Amino acid sequence: MKIKKFFRHMLGVLFFLILLSASFSAGYFVERSVYKTFDFHLSDYLRHLIALAFGFLIMGGVGYLFSLLAQSKHRRNYIQEVIDALRKISKGDFTVHLNLKIDKEHPFGQVVDHINHMAKQLKQMEDMRQEFISNVSHEIQSPLTSISGFARALQHDQLSQEERSHYLNIIETESIRLSKLSDNLLKLTSLESTNHPFERKSYYLDTQIRNIILACEVQWMEKELDMDVSLDKLSIVGDEDLMSQVWTNLIHNSIKFTPKHGKIRVQLRQVDDKAVVKIIDNGIGISKEDQIHVFERFYKADKARERSKGGSGLGLSIVKKIIDMHEGTIFVESEEGKGTVFTIFIPIRLTQKTV
Repeated sequence: MKIKKFFRHMLGVLFFLILLSASFSAGYFVERSVYKTFDFHLSDYLRHLIALAFGFLIMGGVGYLFSLLAQSKHRRNYIQEVIDALRKISKGDFTVHLNLKIDKEHPFGQVVDHINHMAKQLKQMEDMRQEFISNVSHEIQSPLTSISGFARALQHDQLSQEERSHYLNIIETESIRLSKLSDNLLKLTSLESTNHPFERKSYYLDTQIRNIILACEVQWMEKELDMDVSLDKLSIVGDEDLMSQVWTNLIHNSIKFTPKHGKIRVQLRQVDDKAVVKIIDNGIGISKEDQIHVFERFYKADKARERSKGGSGLGLSIVKKIIDMHEGTIFVESEEGKGTVFTIFIPIRLTQKTV
């Protein structure tokens, strides 16, 4: 490799010397032609100077011509690379990255920048799609395996009535879980589409939350939970049905993960132009690492524990999406073994941009 590089350098030097000699010879020829044509009487020194100037001019012109040719070649190469990159992207290869040495301020450089950004965004979307399919497949496979296994077990004649009832209960529970998963998937897909209806109207938030707590009475009474409810009378503008889903999911979660004889507090206050809702429990809590991911689809802080309680990992994703649609925010604070606090800020009045 070094020998080849040396010869390339030597050829370059030789080409430069030939170009230099040819340029000066041409310059001298031009100078002689001008001298004979116009019969100028100049000193030899001045004539040689003019010849030298002509030589430099010719060499500069040749160099500029080569530069234009090189740029044209590079431009053709750049265009071909861009075409190749777009062809790969169109075939589903989103790992493309153009590394062309072009000034980012140049229009062509901006095109390259946008292609790289587009490929990166498409790669992220493809990764999310693959993860979503994987998660859905996993969530569906688990209850189907249980249903299939216990259905086969029911075919044995030696089973007692108690065993049959137990297996049938498991099949029913797993079927309900599948149904909830399907319902949540449809709900989340609908919320993320641009066609989901958003019916804004004024309604009393305190009345809505109180009614949902009363609707859950069977669950929290069964666990003998202490429900401490403190709601200021407050009217907001929003989609009443969607917001009902938020409080249902959050309150059900608190009941689900609070141990028997535990305590849940639900508070509603107005702070400036926002309604602030806090749902506080002294349940099992969420680790610091898991708190970052709790609003992601299918994320479960404790997968084994969540599955035993029939969760799909979509409830908090739905909550987050609905709150975003209402231009609000939600925060979680928690400590393992001590409990969890969900704090929700909802604007009392929505802007016209809300969809």
